[in-house]
Amino acid sequence: MAPHNEPLVHIQNFRMDFGSTTVVEDLSFDVRRGETFGFLGSNGSGKTTTLRALLGIYAPTAGILHVDGRPFTPEAGSRLGYLPEERGLYKKESVLTVMTYFGQLKGLSKKAASAWSSNYLERVGLGDHAKSRVDKLSGGQQQKVQLGVTIMNDPELLILDEPTKGFDPVNRRLLMDIIEEQKRAGATVLMVTHQMEEVERLCDRVILLKDGRAEAYGTISEVQNQYGGTMIRVSYSGEIPASPHYEISTRDRNYAELTLTDTVDEALILRDLVQAGVLVRSFTTSKLSLEEIFVTVYGAQNEMVGA
Repeated sequence: MAPHNEPLVHIQNFRMDFGSTTVVEDLSFDVRRGETFGFLGSNGSGKTTTLRALLGIYAPTAGILHVDGRPFTPEAGSRLGYLPEERGLYKKESVLTVMTYFGQLKGLSKKAASAWSSNYLERVGLGDHAKSRVDKLSGGQQQKVQLGVTIMNDPELLILDEPTKGFDPVNRRLLMDIIEEQKRAGATVLMVTHQMEEVERLCDRVILLKDGRAEAYGTISEVQNQYGGTMIRVSYSGEIPASPHYEISTRDRNYAELTLTDTVDEALILRDLVQAGVLVRSFTTSKLSLEEIFVTVYGAQNEMVGA
């Protein structure tokens, strides 16, 4: 077991080749104990490949992939909760039977697993479906069951691949609350998602993967600063002048968005606009959202799904 101050997940110089195709190249990052870490990227960027290599499903071409200071082995599975994007439940059995079975595989007694499952099903609005066959549930309901199986044994590390995919806003909030509870209980969470509001709400740090390489890595604020940092939104009359301090990323007749290109004080931008004869009706500043950064990195045509 690694010292407690060491990262729970450590990936260094990871490379993954399939034949002559390199899917991930020279990837390095850590997931610290107790944090929620966003693992982000467009379709085909290498996210799921990295997770499968971390869990020993794939043998890496090169590099180090450690969980708690060593390569992951199935014997350590009781301390891991993994929610893959491809769900896997026994469809012909009842919900409670399936959850109880998985709970026993994770080391719980049959009685404890059944009691935990019943309480969880009530929590997520599936109490009336405990005796229903899994294949009679909707996709979203099955996903709730799968998440319950994932967190049942209070794992030290939760790896969640698109945990709220296909959920409506009410159920998405419920699932986010459950994940936050796991974190407060001491879990480390590595989360793959394309829901940027979830990332901004939950994640301490993130990595953006593009074509198998790290495009950005750090806290959300650090990533925002790598992409211009601050956005100025102006409602005005007149003509916004060109400036070395900003780029005009959006301009309509009476509205503009300015992306700062250096660390100049925003008040100086306002002064320059006024001195240039611009009638400023409103002037607000904010960080670029992660969604805006994603559009910058991957292009608006990319859906933030898959791996």
